Amino acid sequence: MKNSIKDIEKLATRIPGFDHISQGGLPSGRTTLISGTAGSAKTVFAAQFLIEGIEENGTGGVFVTFEESPDDIKRNMSSFNWDIDHFEQENKWMFVDASPQPEETQLEVGDYDLSALLARIEYAVNKTRAKRVSLDSIGAIFTQFKDVNIIRRELFRISAALKKMDVTAVLTAERTKEYGDIARFGVEEFVADNVIILRNILDDEKRRRTIEILKYRGTMHQKGEYPFTIIPGEGLTVIPLSAIELEQKSSNVRISSGNQELDKMCGGGFFRDSIILVSGATGTGKTLTATEFMAAGTKKKEPSLLFAFEESREQLFRNAIGWGIDFENLERKGLLKVVCVYPETAGLEDHLINIKSIITEFKPKRVAIDSLSALERVSTIKGFREFVIGLTSFIKHQEIAGMFTSTTPTLMGGTSITEAHISTITDSIILLRYVETYGEMRRGITVLKMRGSFHDKDIREFKIDSKGMHIDKAFRDVSGIISGYTMQSNIRNEIARIDNLFTEDKQQQ
Repeated sequence: MKNSIKDIEKLATRIPGFDHISQGGLPSGRTTLISGTAGSAKTVFAAQFLIEGIEENGTGGVFVTFEESPDDIKRNMSSFNWDIDHFEQENKWMFVDASPQPEETQLEVGDYDLSALLARIEYAVNKTRAKRVSLDSIGAIFTQFKDVNIIRRELFRISAALKKMDVTAVLTAERTKEYGDIARFGVEEFVADNVIILRNILDDEKRRRTIEILKYRGTMHQKGEYPFTIIPGEGLTVIPLSAIELEQKSSNVRISSGNQELDKMCGGGFFRDSIILVSGATGTGKTLTATEFMAAGTKKKEPSLLFAFEESREQLFRNAIGWGIDFENLERKGLLKVVCVYPETAGLEDHLINIKSIITEFKPKRVAIDSLSALERVSTIKGFREFVIGLTSFIKHQEIAGMFTSTTPTLMGGTSITEAHISTITDSIILLRYVETYGEMRRGITVLKMRGSFHDKDIREFKIDSKGMHIDKAFRDVSGIISGYTMQSNIRNEIARIDNLFTEDKQQQ
């Protein structure tokens, strides 16, 4: 039987990422409640919704303000390079100012009527030929009224009037808790056709912004919370993990790690589109491995991109020169780009968008991040996992070879939070470990994982000098390196011999 229910048409907002989680945008001709606590970006969403409509197809927009004056809103939105004054001159943007004036005294007197306000909104819609309307924030006009029935009635009137105007409307409202009542008065969510919640959560002293579509009456949408961020010069950007698709191509082409012996251990080098994790304690050679990986790309005239989150440019360039690699010269030739950023300068969502932007602009063939675990400090565990999945997926879709370094929690090894979230989605894992033998500290390297290829399973000793990393023979008299508990074979044999003697003596008794 043919479905007789007509699909609800959606209006693309063009807010990055939002149209994906909403499966097309906001339901056209309906009202959508945007609810959130202070600082959750409600006004930014409301303004950007209008801006995107004007810039995309020239449709007019009306902004009804109940709290801030139009001048304050224009000043606040200027950081996003939105020239509202210009749009006003072109008759594409119009304010309806319902904000309280300093000289006015608000009193609750009998019944309340929004007829005059609705008439002003309708006039602005007709004058600008608007298809989009934003009301910010509707709760401000009801704070002086105690009767919830009046509030509910007038909200219905607003919603019905906007539908008659044939516009798609956004209504913002305040809430007092991140996880509690949807809006301040408890009736807003029942009046609106759709409900979207913006959150600005403080978790373990870290701020994390999320967006959730709670209600989309009569149409489908993605469920759950999705991270978003506010980018200067651009606006609100949603980061949907649901946009990740396992459709990336797989290449059999091998590339060099920058070290001949490591290439042999990996069965001939890394695959062109692989993600490599290099795990080790501080001082084991992670940055050197990433440096040699970058240098190998530049030798093939492949643009290479290095993100450093622990060391400054001066430190990186000095260390590279110490290993015979001139980063400064490679940058001048356009073969290398080094980006050094302190993790605490931005949130993890901002770092992700910045990394994607630089990759898109520079178009590298290789990307290295040193170190990925440094970024754990600025995010929650959930946020960090989303960051890792989003970044690795983006790199693989670009068919770029990516190398990430991770610092282990102890000198002798151990699994870090980073490895727990990235190990299953990497193609190769290289472990660098300290090995204690006869009171001497040595270094060991092993290829723990090499997806789709044979690899050397030995744990081999390596040394670092002015020419880089030199991988030697395998350890033959040591066990427990990966677990961080090493033991020489002669000591093991002696312990085993003593255990046998003890067992035999006990049996004789």
